Amino acid sequence: MPKITIPDSLKPQDGRFGCGPSRMRAEQLTAFVDFGNKYMGTSHRQPPIKNLVEDLKQGLLDMFHAPAGYEIILGNGGASAFWDAATFSLVEKKGQALVHGEFGNKFANILGAPWLERPTVVSAEPGTRSDLVAESGVDVYAYPHNETSAGVVTDVTRVSGADADALMLTDATSAAGGIDFDPLETDAYYFAPQKNLASDGGLWLALVSPKAIERIERVAASGRYIPNILSLKLALDNARDNFTLNTPSLATLFFTNNQVQWINDNGGLAWADQRTRTSSNLLYDWAEKTEVTHPFVSNPNHRSQVVATINFDDSIDALEIAQILRENGIVDTEPYRKLGKNQLRIATFVATDPSEVSKLIESIEYVLERI
Repeated sequence: MPKITIPDSLKPQDGRFGCGPSRMRAEQLTAFVDFGNKYMGTSHRQPPIKNLVEDLKQGLLDMFHAPAGYEIILGNGGASAFWDAATFSLVEKKGQALVHGEFGNKFANILGAPWLERPTVVSAEPGTRSDLVAESGVDVYAYPHNETSAGVVTDVTRVSGADADALMLTDATSAAGGIDFDPLETDAYYFAPQKNLASDGGLWLALVSPKAIERIERVAASGRYIPNILSLKLALDNARDNFTLNTPSLATLFFTNNQVQWINDNGGLAWADQRTRTSSNLLYDWAEKTEVTHPFVSNPNHRSQVVATINFDDSIDALEIAQILRENGIVDTEPYRKLGKNQLRIATFVATDPSEVSKLIESIEYVLERI
C-alpha cells in the first residue's frame, strides 16, 4: 500500500513525467499496431521504410521551417554517437564547448580527441549558464539547446565575432520539437527522438546547413581516418537515399514520424513551443508562490520550458515525495542522479497536456500536506 494514497480525482490521467524517454501518446501506440503487423521485420532498404524515412525528413524540415539547402541526416545510435561522429567528421582542428550540466560536459570531453587541439571549455555551475565567446582558431562551437540534467535553456544563436567558417553545433535532444528556434543560427541541430518527439532510442537525426554539409564532405576527403559508423559523409549519402548505414529501429522511425506529423497538424513548432511554455510556467509559478519550493534555475530567462527542476527546502525530502508519487502511479519525477540536489525534475514535453501538469501539481500539494 502507498504511504499516502492520492485520490484519483487529483491525479493526472497519465503518470509519466520522465525526462527520457518521454511518454508516448495513446494514438501513436494504436497506429503502430497496423504498421507493425505489416512492416516490422522487413528490410529498411525497400520502398515502404524508405518512404517512411522520406516522410520523416520532410516533416522535420517543415517543423523546423528549414531554409533552402538545409537537409536532414540520420544515423544509428543516439546523441552520444553523434558526438563521436562530429568529432571525426565536423571538427577540423579545435572546438569550444559550453558546459553547465552533464550532457554538455560529455561532449566537451569527447572534443578532447587526440587528433584535435585541446578544446576550450566555458563552464558554469548547474542551474546557471555562461555564453560561448569568439576565439580565433576555433572551427566548431558546441552547446546544448536544453541541458536536460539541470533544466537550463540556451538561445540558438551564432557566436558574434567567430571565424567566418566556424560551425555552430546545437545539442537539441530534449529541445527538438518542443522549443522554437531560428535554424539560420546553427549548422547542426542534432537530437535523439525520445523526448519531445515521443519515440524510442537507437537513432540520431540532425538538421544540417549547407555550411555543415561542405565541412562534412571536405573532412571526408581529407584522408582522416573515420570509422564507417561515425562517418557523417556516409550518413549524408545514406539519408539522401532514405536509409541508414545499418538497420535502424523501425519502431523508432514510425513513432518519430507520427509525432512530427501530429505537431505539424496542430500548428507546427510555434504551437509546440507555446504548449511546453504553458506547462512549465505552471510549475515555475507554483514553485515561486509555495513556501517550501523554488525553481532551481533562478534566472527566468535561463529556465527550460521542457524540463522543469524544482528545489525543496531542506525540511522536505524531495526523494520521499518522488517515491510517494511513484507508489501512486506518477513516475520518473526524481532529480537527475548525478546532480545530487533536493529537487524534482519534471518533463513538460509536448505530448503532455498542460492540464496534466496542473493535476501533477495538485498531487504534489496533497503529498506535501501529509508528510
